[in-house]
Amino acid sequence: MKRKLFLAALLLGLAGVTPVTQAEVNKDNGTAQEPKAGTPWVEPETGMQFVWVPSGCFQMGGDEGSVEQPMHKVCVKGFWMGKYEVTQAQYKQVAGKNPSRFEGTNNPVEMVSWDDAASFAEKMGGTTATRIRLPSEAEWEYACRAGHVRERYCGGNEGQNRFAWTNVNSNRQTHPVGKLEANDWGLHDMSGSVWEWVQDCWHDDYRGAPADGSVWKAGHCPKRVLRGGSWCNDPSLSRAGFRYGNDPDGGECGGFRVVRSPQ
Repeated sequence: MKRKLFLAALLLGLAGVTPVTQAEVNKDNGTAQEPKAGTPWVEPETGMQFVWVPSGCFQMGGDEGSVEQPMHKVCVKGFWMGKYEVTQAQYKQVAGKNPSRFEGTNNPVEMVSWDDAASFAEKMGGTTATRIRLPSEAEWEYACRAGHVRERYCGGNEGQNRFAWTNVNSNRQTHPVGKLEANDWGLHDMSGSVWEWVQDCWHDDYRGAPADGSVWKAGHCPKRVLRGGSWCNDPSLSRAGFRYGNDPDGGECGGFRVVRSPQ
């Protein structure tokens, strides 16, 4: 058994992945008893569905561009994440308006700026007495990968039609949330559909990035980070590791999902 564990650790090291033990996860995150990954929770005021993203460590980044490097270990504390992107009905319920180009009650809200998304999270938190916010970039990628190391999309390696609405299969429009397959933690549409705003300020690479999954606030905050690609982009932009910096008021093809911090 020890020899098998040694060989597994060696192979992970050769692949550029740092093997992480459960004890290390617990030490880094101070975890107690947590819900099982993918456990559902419904916010009663809005009916928004969340799933549990468990505490853990992962290798963040990729090797397909300098903005994804250097790959680095990040340990994240567990949190609740929206099972779907925020829909137009949910956005209108909280924000009182619907800026979307492609109208549909269960379609993701789009044409949303970073300020709009952050404001929605703040208003929803106040209305529901819960700690609602945008995810950090590290939380987003960790949830996207769902415990896997080298998945190309948020759900698998062959994801452009199974997991993601892109310019290949979207018919150049948005679609109701949850129509394609979820990843292993029950999260839908994290690849494709609409770009998803996260909290972080934009950085040209990961040098100096936080290792604890927190929001990277220092940096070029005139730009914020978008993840996941969208219906109007090539599938290559829907990769798990792809990241993009945009002006906070740039909302074309942009939407978001929210997370709920544990109380």
